[in-house]
Amino acid sequence: MIASGTPFDPKEFLGSSGTGRTVLRFRKNDTIFAQGDEADCVLFIQSGRVKLAVMSEQGKEAVVAILQPGQFFGEVGLIGKRQRISTATAMQDCVVTSVAYQVLIETVRREPAFGEFFMTHLLSRNCRIEEDLIDQLFNSSEKRLARLLLLLSNIGEDEPARPLPVEISQETLAEMIGTTRSRVSYFMNKFRKQGFIDYNGHIEVHAALRTAVLPDKPKLLAVPRDTD
Repeated sequence: MIASGTPFDPKEFLGSSGTGRTVLRFRKNDTIFAQGDEADCVLFIQSGRVKLAVMSEQGKEAVVAILQPGQFFGEVGLIGKRQRISTATAMQDCVVTSVAYQVLIETVRREPAFGEFFMTHLLSRNCRIEEDLIDQLFNSSEKRLARLLLLLSNIGEDEPARPLPVEISQETLAEMIGTTRSRVSYFMNKFRKQGFIDYNGHIEVHAALRTAVLPDKPKLLAVPRDTD
């Protein structure tokens, strides 16, 4: 319950249940929603990681995003789509808040702080999509993998090493950068020999991967750091 008369706090609003919003809990590997389900709410990640994947008519699956706490997903209904266009799966135990579309729209209109909070998310997502497209068009699969590992680890320039926050298979990495598992395995071994990653069942990324492998792409690595 948000106290009346106090400044509106978007995170407090999204961290509690109320009219048109519900706090949901999912176990690792639970399906949050499936491709083709009715789209009736936006979801906000309080804790845990969520994977978004799409399935083609031929049955081929591709992972399109791995989302972290503080991110929204499932916005498709806001532009009139009636069905989910992807499947969302919990990669860890997750706490997620669902907000009905109409409630979200009304809150954006009524509360400037929330409107700014949600708009910042949309702009960040749009920039990330553009950067991903540039990455696919102009970078080799080796550089795409390096960029993905840096983004997933969210490592700072001065940190010695940072583990990936979730377990992620080589198959998933291959799906996300558009190559084969064998190529990912080759590059992972190469990065390990060069001292850019440690890979003994769990991946740890070194900041050296940023400058040594992607010296010409600093803008594509400007990822907001977790502040919680």
